[in-house]
Amino acid sequence: MTTQHAPLDKVRDSIARTAGIAGREAGDVTLIAVSKTMAADDIRPVLAAGQRDFGENRVQEAAEKWPGLRKEFPKTRLHMIGQLQSNKAEDAAGLFDVIHSVDRASLVKALGKAMKKTGRRPDCFVQLDIGDEPQKGGCPPGGLPDLLELCRAHDLPIVGLMCIPPADTEAAPYFALMRKLAERHGLPGLSMGMSSDYETAIMVGATHVRVGTAIFGART
Repeated sequence: MTTQHAPLDKVRDSIARTAGIAGREAGDVTLIAVSKTMAADDIRPVLAAGQRDFGENRVQEAAEKWPGLRKEFPKTRLHMIGQLQSNKAEDAAGLFDVIHSVDRASLVKALGKAMKKTGRRPDCFVQLDIGDEPQKGGCPPGGLPDLLELCRAHDLPIVGLMCIPPADTEAAPYFALMRKLAERHGLPGLSMGMSSDYETAIMVGATHVRVGTAIFGART
């Protein structure tokens, strides 16, 4: 039996309303509840309310929290949304169902090797440094064709593009560029939009939105 969770319900309603305005179905948009830094006891009520996609940004933190939670809620899908070190590629391939932060050649090679070894093939998004902010990670847009070619060579299941636009700026132009790049390269997925701008992202075509604060509250 699912329970009510007011913040989650509010976000879900907003996604459905915005998708409708954009001429899309609510089901076209996957809501990823960003549970990084949240304790298992904070996550459990959101799981009990029926949410099944969750985002974490550290392999070790996810490995500590989620095995127990997944025993209680076995259909949960875990998304790696933070920068991923190449030496954690095998752990990530074993733990996550989707990896949103593929951004460089060394990681592509490590993930390809890890997927062959573990037999698990998480869906992957290429992260773009759409606002020219190297500290955030991400492949420069000009390097996307070469990185996609390398992903194909290493048999990574690339399903789309991911970005984090610069803070305190209008996100829509960045989201529009992401959509154009995804269409140019025949990629169906667009992982973009967070608590402050997910409605804008949905209007532009986001297929995955990563919402934390609006569901869990401000992080300490």
